[in-house]
Amino acid sequence: MKILVCVSKTPDTTAKIAFSDNNTKFAQDGVQWIINPYDEWYALVRALELKEKDSSITLHLVTVGGADAEPIIRKALALGGDEAIRVNADNHDSFYIASQIAEVAKQGAYDLVFTGKETIDYNGSSIGGLVAELLDLPYVALATKFDLNGTTATITREIEGGEEINEVQLPLVVSCQKGMAEARIPNMRGIMAARTKPLKVVEPVAVDNLTSVVGFELPPAKSGVKLIPADQAEELVRLLHDEAKAI
Repeated sequence: MKILVCVSKTPDTTAKIAFSDNNTKFAQDGVQWIINPYDEWYALVRALELKEKDSSITLHLVTVGGADAEPIIRKALALGGDEAIRVNADNHDSFYIASQIAEVAKQGAYDLVFTGKETIDYNGSSIGGLVAELLDLPYVALATKFDLNGTTATITREIEGGEEINEVQLPLVVSCQKGMAEARIPNMRGIMAARTKPLKVVEPVAVDNLTSVVGFELPPAKSGVKLIPADQAEELVRLLHDEAKAI
């Protein structure tokens, strides 16, 4: 069986967010980059657990990005996986990225594609569904548990007010979230091994973007807190109505 795990490069959650080019581009100066946590902690680690139970499983990683994404995918390889594929394109359109991943998945004839539920920078939650549609495969989103028995996957996913359990035949695409696995830290052996694991660079297929960024905007700065004495209920109501627009 072959598993493909999608990995994305995202800014560290502590990074200072700023924009350039008239607020149309993310300012990358001084930003520390990490593996998207949903890809790393849940999608990749669950795939590693499956491989640890069945050593015949082949586990590959894929990312769409420039050469500056290679340290991130090497870090992912330090956790585990047999090899990585980098599609040589710097693009943030979801359809474009999904099309590149789908092409890699098609060429590699993978039985299972794991993605994180979303990236922590764009929060689009769109890649998994798009990849599944492009491959004409079943798709299960927001998975919190994944078990495999032969070619039958039993997947628990989060729904409003509870959980849903699905039974699906491979091949399929799954987006993963908290609950799927526990985060791991790469050990020294893994870090050293990652340096020599294959990292194949492929050129992108020709795909038109369906979206473009018009501009980014930071949320408004937080205003100071107003403390209202307990015996001034009318003033509190006025402030909530006139300033906070809460009522």
